[in-house]
Parts: sequence; C-alpha cells; structure tokens
Amino acid sequence: MKALSVSSPAFENNTLVPAKYTCDGDDVNPPLTIEGTPEETKSLVLIVDDPDATIGTWDHWVVWNIPPTGKIAENTVPGTEGLTTDRQHAYGGPCPPWGTHRYFFKVYALDIMLNLSPNSTKKDVEKAMQSHVLAQGELIGLYRRSR
Repeated sequence: MKALSVSSPAFENNTLVPAKYTCDGDDVNPPLTIEGTPEETKSLVLIVDDPDATIGTWDHWVVWNIPPTGKIAENTVPGTEGLTTDRQHAYGGPCPPWGTHRYFFKVYALDIMLNLSPNSTKKDVEKAMQSHVLAQGELIGLYRRSR
C-alpha cells in the first residue's frame, strides 16, 4: 500500500495543535495538505480520533467522499460528515479532560465513492472502505488544556 503525506500549515507532526482548532478556541478544523494521492483515487476519507480518551478511542470527525484535490481548507466541510462519538455531524476539536492527548488525522485514498448514510459511524466507514484503500497517511497533533 502506498503512503500519503499528510501535513498542516498550522502545526507539525507530533506537536501541539493551536488552540484555535480546539474547544478552547474557535473549534474549527485545521487546514490539511495531502500529497502522494494515487492517480486512480476517486475519493478521500478523513478520520480524526483520540486513542487516549478514557472511554476508549473518541471519534472527533468522520468525513468521506472528499475530492482528492490535495487540500482540505480550514473551517470547511470537505465531504459527507458522519457521526462522531458524541453523535454530531461536525468537526469537534481536541478537548481532553486531563493530560496531553494525541489526535490522529488519518487520510485514506479510495478507488470508489462511498454510498453511506450521513448517520454512519467510523466503524461503518471503515467497513465500507475495506479492500478499496489505495494509500493512507496520518498527521498526529497533541493537545493539553490550560486551565
């Protein structure tokens, strides 16, 4: 499987996500740049999750059928939004109740468009994209609330 390069002009891999993109700021999605998308890519999937949540992995954003243009702009809805852990159809930025958490911005290049209900969860999207992933990559952001 090919590797995608996922980066952001807002923060480097394994560094702090600026407060603007969290519950302590404007709570809008950061801009992302995706490079290395295979030519046959029909759509992208973006999953943002926090594996350090006390209840298990917390899904902050689930989006599919994103055009493979190489960019996801700040504060946009780039594709079809599914349900997050707190049952929202929207980006929910980092907001850890304690300590520093890791936030994985995972991007998948698919050879199909997904035909899913907007009420689909991360699990539904992962199941639907099985055997259709051409390439994948991730960007990890860190966040700790200052109180």
